[in-house]
Amino acid sequence: MSVIEALGILLAGLGAGAINTVVGSGTLITFPTLLFFGFPPVVANVSNTVGLVAGGITGVHGYRHELKGAGPTLKRLAPASLVGGVIGAVLLLVLPPEAFTAIVPVLIGIGLLLVLLGPWLNRRAAERRERGVSAQVAWHGPVLVAGVLVGGIYGGYFGAAQGVILMGMMSALTTDPIQRLNGYKNVLATIVNAVAAVTFMVVAWDQISWAAAGLIAIGAFAGGWVGGKIGRRLPPAVLRGVILVVGIVGIVKIIWFS
Repeated sequence: MSVIEALGILLAGLGAGAINTVVGSGTLITFPTLLFFGFPPVVANVSNTVGLVAGGITGVHGYRHELKGAGPTLKRLAPASLVGGVIGAVLLLVLPPEAFTAIVPVLIGIGLLLVLLGPWLNRRAAERRERGVSAQVAWHGPVLVAGVLVGGIYGGYFGAAQGVILMGMMSALTTDPIQRLNGYKNVLATIVNAVAAVTFMVVAWDQISWAAAGLIAIGAFAGGWVGGKIGRRLPPAVLRGVILVVGIVGIVKIIWFS
């Protein structure tokens, strides 16, 4: 690996760590970078997943204030992310790359739609509270857990725009503020990346480029800290706009490269 390649991968990790903390979709930076420098797709995907765990850790730390009191919600959702991440990682190793190509843009599109509908859904919930009706709908909880499981499978398999999908589902099915949801998203996505990375280390050690993973980890660790500082200061409308733009770019890039 040349100095230019190492610097490019390091900077890609920095950008991915920051954007993962703010929105999600950092894989859309690092994965194409590794492909550009000649890494085979599976090696690039596996190495990228291992490296981005470090950025998730600093991202979660950056949102620690928004996560105060979030224990019960995370205890309910985290197991779904953990199981989903393992399933997705295994699917990456046993299925052809074309298997999820058609559904990925659809999932991202649905996530974007749910993000856009989030304010309207929250207003409806507020109106229900004013009328003395519970803002929580009975089926929202189980559906959210199932959605987080599917998001975890997708994240373990590829990961690009996992955050957009998670934010969309949570915006539609909860009444929490968007910055708190972003904190949830950081925790859940980090769990998925971590368990997928462990799975790869156990069953696909030879598919990991440790040099690339290490450079991404260094960059993502710093990027997660930067993203935590920036993301927490964005107004809800701006954050939704960033999610929308990143999601559309993700759809275009995935279709373009498929």
